[in-house]
Amino acid sequence: MSALSAQPADTDLMKRVNRQFVTGVTVVTALDGGAPKGLAVNAFASISLDPATVMVCVQHTSSTHDCLFRAGHLAINILSTDQLDVVARFASKSDDKFSGLDWSPGPFGSPLIARSSAQMEAEIRERLQASTHTVFVCRVVHAAVTERDPMVYSAGKFFDGGALPPLG
Repeated sequence: MSALSAQPADTDLMKRVNRQFVTGVTVVTALDGGAPKGLAVNAFASISLDPATVMVCVQHTSSTHDCLFRAGHLAINILSTDQLDVVARFASKSDDKFSGLDWSPGPFGSPLIARSSAQMEAEIRERLQASTHTVFVCRVVHAAVTERDPMVYSAGKFFDGGALPPLG
């Protein structure tokens, strides 16, 4: 028998693997000296329901990373199907992604984006370094949900999360 060597998967293979995964679409926001900042994030997950704990992962090179790292709270806006304009705005490198955007501050000031399917404001409890990213572990302190269907993402395309047919 030959010994297996631990070779990391190459970037192209990992892109192909990740295209097979369906994920929600979020915009993570925070205040930076009173100015709203944010970015599109698909690396979001619920960790626990009790206590309500979530995580988001943000690349160190993101222009929003340092703002989030300094912040005490952040908001996670789960985008709805009628927010393609919002995801395009927050996936861009624009300096003022909030210009003309309808949003309001959450109880702790984090920007909650109008028309979202759901929103959470969370207290940042841990900042874990994971290679090129920081994993923000957060305790949810405010949440709201609407009747709007969520947007989902897979294989480079956006889909209507409310129109997916159930299996079986």
